[in-house]
Amino acid sequence: MSTVKFTEEHEWIAIDGNIATVGITAYAAEQLGDVVFVELPAVGKAVTQGGDAAVVESVKAASEVYAPISGEITEANPALDDEPATVNADPEGAGWFFKMTIGDASELDGLMDANAYKSFVEGLG
Repeated sequence: MSTVKFTEEHEWIAIDGNIATVGITAYAAEQLGDVVFVELPAVGKAVTQGGDAAVVESVKAASEVYAPISGEITEANPALDDEPATVNADPEGAGWFFKMTIGDASELDGLMDANAYKSFVEGLG
């Protein structure tokens, strides 16, 4: 079973061995509204924690998606090219953005678990 962590920028990261899958949370998808375009990172791109990794555009705004940790992009979700609305339909499942290597596992320690993220979101209201 994978471990899932969350960032204050509303990304989620699911760790499974030495590969991590990244997407935006249901809260972020709800705030964005209908997603119309996703710009995904190139495979092989090196990303640093907190650095720009992808762009998601909705009817309301365009937003950066940041890398929750440092590593290298190993896969981008091809389904989002044809069906960006998958991000709205299943943001924490089929609407994932990219997979990456885990460059420094200690960076995961600074991220929130599900309970901490839930409290964080509740505090935003």
